[in-house]
Amino acid sequence: MNGLDFLAPGRLWLLALPVAALVAYAVQQVRRSGYVLRFSDVSLFDGVAPDRPGWRRHVPAVALTLALTAMVLAYARPALAQRVVSRNAVVVLAIDASRSMEAEDVRPSRITAARRAADAFLAEVPDGVRVGVVTFSAFTRVLVPPVDDVAYAREAVRSFDLEDGTAIGDAVVAAVDAIAALPGRDGAPDASGAARPGAAIVLLSDGETTVGRPTDEGARAAADAGIPVYTVAFGTDAGVIAMPDGERIPVPVNRDALAAVARVTRGQAFEADTARELTQIYERLGRTLTTEEEAPREITDTFAGLALALGVIAGAGSLRWFGRLP
Repeated sequence: MNGLDFLAPGRLWLLALPVAALVAYAVQQVRRSGYVLRFSDVSLFDGVAPDRPGWRRHVPAVALTLALTAMVLAYARPALAQRVVSRNAVVVLAIDASRSMEAEDVRPSRITAARRAADAFLAEVPDGVRVGVVTFSAFTRVLVPPVDDVAYAREAVRSFDLEDGTAIGDAVVAAVDAIAALPGRDGAPDASGAARPGAAIVLLSDGETTVGRPTDEGARAAADAGIPVYTVAFGTDAGVIAMPDGERIPVPVNRDALAAVARVTRGQAFEADTARELTQIYERLGRTLTTEEEAPREITDTFAGLALALGVIAGAGSLRWFGRLP
């Protein structure tokens, strides 16, 4: 993702100069149109000015104004901010594998939509980024520790089974431990207490903790390690699952509990009611968590070259049609 910025933005006030020049030129043209030579025979025009430039007479003035604009922009030192692949990025996907994910309030079902969105996310992960997969029901399983080959993660996402129970707190701790076990990562935040850059947990769930550590205990573990948790509350309040005996059990989403995890760990909380929204969230997180902002690259020479080219066009046009420089 690129963005244009200026290292000396205080100089941009000089853009008033080309604007003033353009206004002055327009006023001059209006005044000139008031002075009309009247000939009894309009055919005399062909003898007096057989090669009238017509609309081309404006080209030198416009080109000169644009050249002046480009010069001012160059003087303000334009720079291009870029996001590049972060070679230190580590992302652990923690996915709810509880029975409530069978609910069909999200078509075709919560779990199917979750698998598809996670698979699409993994398909776009840049080379060099390490990705792990943790699933949680009553038991938490590290299906794939963070590795730079997403093929393992994609296979894991497609094949895990659903079970009873939801252990969100344990899942967060398991993800933190998987990241901390990587070489060069001791799990401690930096000196300022800010979240460690390059490592993140993406937690998708539709429920709340029913077994294991409390959710807030897992959040504190991630916060102490300096690892932000980005939570996705997935599903609607109309979700239900059908039991073997025919009973239908409501499985609404506990958005507040998941938002608290994101807040404590300095992550971000998202909500998705549809498969499309979930995919969009994963796409956004993929761009954010696997790239980093590079130092702006100054491109003053590009604008200076453009100003030179426009100046040449203005001069050539003026010589061609008026026999003088502008």
